[in-house]
Amino acid sequence: MSRRSGDVIPLRAAARVWFAISLQTFGGPAGQIAVMQRVLVEETRWIGQQRFLFALAYCTLLPGPEAQQLATYVGWLLNGVRGALVAGVLFVLPGVVALLVLSGVYVTYGETTVVQALFLGLAPAVIAIVAQAVVRVARRALLHPALVALAVASFGALALLAVPFPLVVAGAAAAGWVLGRVLPGVGEPPARPAGSGPAPLIADDALHSEPPGARRSATVLGVGLVLWAAPVAAAALLLGPSSILVDQGLFFSGAALVTFGGAYAVLAYVAQQAVEVYGWLAPGEMVRGLALAETTPGPLVMVVQFVAFVGAYRAPGPLDPWVAAVLAALLTTWVTFVPCFLFILLGAPYVERLRGNRALASALAGITAAVVGVIAHLGLYFALHTLFGATEVVARGPLSLEVPLLDSVRWPAVVVALLAAVLVLRLGWSVLRVLGVCAAVGLVLGLTVGVG
Repeated sequence: MSRRSGDVIPLRAAARVWFAISLQTFGGPAGQIAVMQRVLVEETRWIGQQRFLFALAYCTLLPGPEAQQLATYVGWLLNGVRGALVAGVLFVLPGVVALLVLSGVYVTYGETTVVQALFLGLAPAVIAIVAQAVVRVARRALLHPALVALAVASFGALALLAVPFPLVVAGAAAAGWVLGRVLPGVGEPPARPAGSGPAPLIADDALHSEPPGARRSATVLGVGLVLWAAPVAAAALLLGPSSILVDQGLFFSGAALVTFGGAYAVLAYVAQQAVEVYGWLAPGEMVRGLALAETTPGPLVMVVQFVAFVGAYRAPGPLDPWVAAVLAALLTTWVTFVPCFLFILLGAPYVERLRGNRALASALAGITAAVVGVIAHLGLYFALHTLFGATEVVARGPLSLEVPLLDSVRWPAVVVALLAAVLVLRLGWSVLRVLGVCAAVGLVLGLTVGVG
């Protein structure tokens, strides 16, 4: 019988684990999912592998950062609404603080040699973390040759055909549903697949659940919408509807609804609007903001906090520039992540009720397979723009591929990436330990041979 109230595990113990996870969430969704996989499935064994993948597949369907939503979902399964709030808030809190500080350093000091040298060590290390995530998720999700083919097809659709991410997900869901009918059981891996580790300590039917209903849904939706809109309405009342805080609140509220595929998917749209329409950033500064977001814990979509901070600092209106910048950064963070909690708390009870549906299980198995291809594509994108200074697009008919210009290779970054690969993939070092070593190596290389 499902547990409908109370904590599956003590909330204090869960909070400690979520805080520890939050300090390791480097490397975008791939690295973040890998951290949660290791801690929640393999170390604490609070949730089973297939339940974890089911939750991941659902979160992949939603706009917004899927890793943060996955943490919120698992927090809900372990401790209900309180657990969802604790897990979701702690997942982003270190990144908010770190990026707030780095944004302040950026507008005050600009580009410094020491900061760039640290980035030289951290950014290539993330490539190895992403590679580890691809291997781990693939090993546990691609348990049938048809799912392997689907993962490869998803990668190809993104890398060679530039198919929009939502269409990849929709196609993967349809393909999974068809596979489920042609090959019954394709979405139902064996109870103990190879490499799955020990069974979870908490059985699936002991996890938290709530009966879905119109009254509950209306309450969650009403409270969520009020909380989402309240800071923007307050800014409009206190500072006027033409305030930069209102412009940013409205813009990033809309952006939060179209961020399918994470930060990279929405990056071009935000950059174009921030530079050409609103003038919050100068050309090229979006890339610097993304670099800062890459080297801080938390979702990469936190780059919007950098955009808001810099834009408000430069056009503060009647406010002190620092006050405007901090308020803008916090407001943007709020309107970006409140919808994430709303989507999970509103939809989780309905999704849990459908968990035993074979058609849904097959469709989600297809989506999970596609996630492997998506993560691999993000890893490729990050490697291209970290290890090389320039790229070009090679087109042949309907196919196009972004390739590096070999004469633009950044050898110090290559050295750090190879070191990180050995530490992560060969020696099995922890993420924080690898990042610490690579940051030190990057600092030495950056101050001696340069950061180019």
